[in-house]
Amino acid sequence: MRVLFTTWAWPSHLYAMVPLAKALRATGHHVRVATQPGLLPAVRAAGLPARPAGRDVDTVSMFRDILTGGRKPGPPRVLSVFGAVAEAMAGDLVDEVRRWQPDLVVSDPTCWAGPLAAAVSGTPVRRLLYGLDLLSAFRDDVVSALGPLAGRLGVPGADPYATPAISPLPPSLRDGGAEQAMRYVPYNGPGRPVRLSGPPRNRQRICVTWGHTMSRLGARFFLADPVVSALAHRTDVEIVVAVTPAQRALLPSPPPSVRIVESVPLHRLLPHCRAVIAHGGAGSMLTALAAGLPQVLVPQLPDHRAHAARLAATGSAIVVPPDLTGLEAAVTAVLDDPARATAAGKLRAEMLAQPSPAEVAMAISPFEGDIHARRSDGRCGSPSDQEVSAGRPRVLGRPVLGPGRSGGPAGHR
Repeated sequence: MRVLFTTWAWPSHLYAMVPLAKALRATGHHVRVATQPGLLPAVRAAGLPARPAGRDVDTVSMFRDILTGGRKPGPPRVLSVFGAVAEAMAGDLVDEVRRWQPDLVVSDPTCWAGPLAAAVSGTPVRRLLYGLDLLSAFRDDVVSALGPLAGRLGVPGADPYATPAISPLPPSLRDGGAEQAMRYVPYNGPGRPVRLSGPPRNRQRICVTWGHTMSRLGARFFLADPVVSALAHRTDVEIVVAVTPAQRALLPSPPPSVRIVESVPLHRLLPHCRAVIAHGGAGSMLTALAAGLPQVLVPQLPDHRAHAARLAATGSAIVVPPDLTGLEAAVTAVLDDPARATAAGKLRAEMLAQPSPAEVAMAISPFEGDIHARRSDGRCGSPSDQEVSAGRPRVLGRPVLGPGRSGGPAGHR
């Protein structure tokens, strides 16, 4: 089977796709990731075949305008961002689908060009969520925004949110039942291993991380430095700040007691910590939950606020405003109140009970007869990527695993 993953040039969206893409490859399927040029190095660094699709769009400036423009009535302004990305990618994605003839398209829910290209050729499609399915509530607005592009492609009225969804969220965080649940397996990009001894006596280690998004929007939105400054006087905590090399310059003079680690994947660092302070991004939030850690969240973007509020409702997180009012009390609460850790541990257990990416890879594989019916030449596909085929791919047919059901061991890697 050939599976085309489609996403746009935002690393955290790609990272959510990597575990399933690798699981499909491990079972003999042929995978490509089609994306804008700016993300191609990250795709290759993840060990996946990459294909360029369209041109890059200055989404950073568009997100910055949203962040500084305040809330306004009407549809979310972010729809214009994803509409611009769809316009930039759609033509090349249609060509890629026609050339390669994938048996399945797996799309980032904000990469609308993926479902549109699949609709042109009648290819089955799945949306792979990276967090809450926030924009599905605005389906009518999305269809309207995509109307001109969908018309030009010959699929008027196409709805990117009409396709089945795969969700990595535990049941307590989901909006109803996803068509397919999948255990969250952290992938936070390539990086160096971390070597941490135990924290100093009578101190509890906290990880501060601000993801990838906020620093790209501007230094004033990267709140890791003021968070560290606000907590540096405390003798009961040890602070470890996880940054990218580009973000290191935004922490010019951290106190001597604060440790800075660069290019360390978050999932390797968090098992050494007791709590997380972060910005509310879905990837950081779920990686912390995979480690069973309570969180203090300081959201600024609309989707970060939604994720933070949903997590806080479970008791495993506390939300503080960007001015950091109440930060110290929140840190004390997540460290000293055992109910916070218990709530986080419950969510971790829910995540572990969900089907693994390997099981989902089997569950979403079309029946061989369906593929042959759709292809006039009857081929299951042979890769044209620079990858070695182990022979004819084995096409698996299997009922979809329901949320929380696992056809095998619930191990966690």
